[in-house]
Amino acid sequence: MIVPYSHILLLSALLFVLGMLCAVTRRNLIMVLLGLEIMLNAGAVAFVGAALRWQQIEGQTMVIFILAVAAAEVSIGLALIVFAYRRTGSLDPQSIKDLFSTERP
Repeated sequence: MIVPYSHILLLSALLFVLGMLCAVTRRNLIMVLLGLEIMLNAGAVAFVGAALRWQQIEGQTMVIFILAVAAAEVSIGLALIVFAYRRTGSLDPQSIKDLFSTERP
């Protein structure tokens, strides 16, 4: 292996932290969804690195499942964001919280 395993794990951890910061600090639903995608890709990088380190195929097959889950998450997430935007006219998560509240005015 050309790149040390510790560097791969460091890259994966850095990507995960950046995705988490993006998901937590942004006030835009699309950026929150993008942060979740970055976190999923960080996990995929760690799985590929582990598969290369121990020369097992299971890590790479797990990445295929991660990509399938990410594709489903994006399609459903974008559909919900479009629905919420049409209902509220905003991509702010607070307006979405108000949309689904059970209190009646």
